[in-house]
Amino acid sequence: MSAVLLAVFDRFGDAQRVRTRLVRDGFPTDRVELTAREESGRAGLQPATSVRGQFEQYFGTLLARQGERDLAQRLAERVAEGSVAIVAVHPRGGVETSRATQILSSEGAQEVVGHDLDKQSYEFAASGREIPMVRHFLPAHPEEVHCLYCWLFPERDHQH
Repeated sequence: MSAVLLAVFDRFGDAQRVRTRLVRDGFPTDRVELTAREESGRAGLQPATSVRGQFEQYFGTLLARQGERDLAQRLAERVAEGSVAIVAVHPRGGVETSRATQILSSEGAQEVVGHDLDKQSYEFAASGREIPMVRHFLPAHPEEVHCLYCWLFPERDHQH
């Protein structure tokens, strides 16, 4: 899974809010990552002797091309200083890339960087619409449904 979008945010709280919005929109939690001084995420699992070293290794694996090494080091330095928080999204396909880019941009990302977006498998988790997909599987009026059985089989009587 090499395709990734990296969004740079000034504040940790903004990055947390965006991560939550992406997950609510349908992106699996294992494909949305937050990296910040306050919460190192997967970067904290890197085998390095310093926090900055962990960030450098992490961003180096996401941005692995020769021309991207400077960017990876610059991001690691800024995160280690605590001046930015980074949200990484691993989209699969054009719909997810478009939706993630739309969300990241609308939430005030300073910068959005894409890597290997042309090398993606086509599995769709995100919705192409504003309403999360999970809403399509819930009853229109949940207060009228006593239980899942009532919702699935409204014509049948049963004990509550």
